[in-house]
Amino acid sequence: MAESCFMCTVVGRDQPGIVAAITAALWQAQANLGESTMMRLGGNFTIMMMVDFVAGKEALLTLLQPVANNLSLNIHVDAVFDHQHDHLLPDTAVTVYGADRVGIVSEVTERLYQAGFTITHLDSQVGGADDKPLYVMQIEGQAEGQSADSLRALLEGMDSVSVRVDALETLIG
Repeated sequence: MAESCFMCTVVGRDQPGIVAAITAALWQAQANLGESTMMRLGGNFTIMMMVDFVAGKEALLTLLQPVANNLSLNIHVDAVFDHQHDHLLPDTAVTVYGADRVGIVSEVTERLYQAGFTITHLDSQVGGADDKPLYVMQIEGQAEGQSADSLRALLEGMDSVSVRVDALETLIG
């Protein structure tokens, strides 16, 4: 049986019309767009989207390559398992902020991993001034029975950062 669910990644310089052009090509070819994340990172734009396209991977690349070429974008497509409705619901939010330095993401995520924490979403930004950059990282995930207090204690004492850990209530209706 041919694969029909793909993870499509598009990366390039931010410019107007990227989302409109990519999604129009998918729609016109009757490709079904599932979950997606689209965001600006610095002066770049990136898209990650699950696409259901029965014609297959090569046909999807052939469909999207002219759009990518026209907008000077890079495109990558991989077959994936279709689990669009199989979600881990986050129960904890972790916010880390402080002076930007090498290794913050690695140190925080390794400590969380060792505690059995499963990351469902991570977002980070660098702000402040060029001579005093501020790093802010927001993480959501499942704490696997760890309390917010125990995770906070695990993360406290890291060099040059402050940490906030909060329990989340997820309402499903």
